[in-house]
Amino acid sequence: MTSADSAAEQDSTRLRAQLDTLTTEAFRPELAEIDRLGTLDIARLMNAEDAAVPAAVAGRLPQIAAAIDAIAARMSRGGRLVYAGAGTAGRLGVLDASECPPTFNTRPEQVVGVIAGGPEAVISSVEGAEDSAELAARDLDRLGIGPDDTVIGVSASGRTPYAVGAVEYARRRGALTVGLSCNTGSALAAAADHGIEVVVGPELLTGSTRLKAGTAQKLVLNMISTITMIRLGKTFGNLMVDVRASNDKLRARSRRIVFLATGASDERIESALAATDGEVKNAILTILGGVDAPTAGKLLGEANGHLRAALDAAAR
Repeated sequence: MTSADSAAEQDSTRLRAQLDTLTTEAFRPELAEIDRLGTLDIARLMNAEDAAVPAAVAGRLPQIAAAIDAIAARMSRGGRLVYAGAGTAGRLGVLDASECPPTFNTRPEQVVGVIAGGPEAVISSVEGAEDSAELAARDLDRLGIGPDDTVIGVSASGRTPYAVGAVEYARRRGALTVGLSCNTGSALAAAADHGIEVVVGPELLTGSTRLKAGTAQKLVLNMISTITMIRLGKTFGNLMVDVRASNDKLRARSRRIVFLATGASDERIESALAATDGEVKNAILTILGGVDAPTAGKLLGEANGHLRAALDAAAR
């Protein structure tokens, strides 16, 4: 055996020992013959497993809320929100980031998903990418991460070198950091300013963290991006008033949102949207605030995009 082979064997043994300590990798003997069960029975088992995930998330709400307030404060100063992860965790970050522009009219560079191995890794595995903290540093360096930005490392195990490396690099650059994992005492949470550990227990299929762990991560990322956008004034009540009308469905939704916010006639809504170039928030302000489109734009600018504040100003 060469020295290289010996080192590789030692690394493999060390990694296996680490995996043996992780809740997300634990083997469940009671499910060892799940493949003998009927399809409906397996579906019931899986559904029961999934039902426990929201309760695990609920147990971490104080930590999630604290992270959101810190993220919103940075983003209100022009900072960016960046998700970094590998495999399923990285794909979930990319998914959440990609949904922010059409939902909240964010700029493409405002919420970003970075995945180990690059865009190719979204649809196929890129071997070895998750094992490189240096790769994470290079990916974030290309983004020019700075003090107003937030980097969220996402990893079910909490030990993935790419996610941990991303958080460590971002912290050195003065950025706010969040570590989201599904094991207690994780290196990822320890490396971050805000550690969020949502422990969902062993998976139905041993080590398949695209299941409960993936669901938990999706729920938390939904919460982080959605509530952050609420804090930034991207909504009016529970209406998505910053929605970008980029297709027929969203144009219809825009009209419906203006109606739900104002109760105005179809003619009034069409006129308001035409005057404001389709900007839902501005259209609502012209109707409820009784101002013209240029004034609506000015008031919203002075209110940093918060419609309620702009309405208060219009009423004065």
